[in-house]
Amino acid sequence: MPVTCNALLFDLDGVLVDSRDGVELVWRTWAETRGLDADRIISVVHGRRASETVREVAPQADAAAEVAVLEAMEAAETRGIRSFAGAASLLASLPPTAWAIVTSGAPAVAHLRLGIAGLPTPAVLVTAADVAHGKPSPEGYLQAARRLGVRPADCVVVEDADAGIAAGSAAGMRVVAVAGTASADTLARADFRVGHVGQLEVEVASGALRLSFAGG
Repeated sequence: MPVTCNALLFDLDGVLVDSRDGVELVWRTWAETRGLDADRIISVVHGRRASETVREVAPQADAAAEVAVLEAMEAAETRGIRSFAGAASLLASLPPTAWAIVTSGAPAVAHLRLGIAGLPTPAVLVTAADVAHGKPSPEGYLQAARRLGVRPADCVVVEDADAGIAAGSAAGMRVVAVAGTASADTLARADFRVGHVGQLEVEVASGALRLSFAGG
């Protein structure tokens, strides 16, 4: 059944840009140099700000210093980054005032990945630097809606990670879950589910977005 909204709010990594290999390589390298359990870190890193992950997995560390190291590593890691099939055409079909990106990544990392993937930078880009509390807090999504001038209830979030799906729901927005890093339980709690972003189809009519899910 088609869904109507006024704005789409996208997560970046895992939704529009496939950066999983690079992200996991950076975190594994960092974990090994700190004597930490890399597998445990990978299990909690997706969809969250680096600062929150560091505080959870290495509470004894200087979080600010470690985040600076991680962000520098991510800003230099370009291997494997590409857009997901259908992402570019989907964004091109949207009015500039009807979409935003809300990412847990640093500004430099977000701009790097968008550029490498050949995707446009939106007028509203909310990064880790713009919020006091990262996902699963709804702060980033609420900020994006406010900057677009759209009520939260009129926004639809597109997310792939547990923390992001929870953030969209907590913001009072409907959530499209993209299969990827989220657990089966989290996917089941989303309002809609698709295998990849290319299955999300949008028709613009009378200033509203009409969403349908091909093969979802």
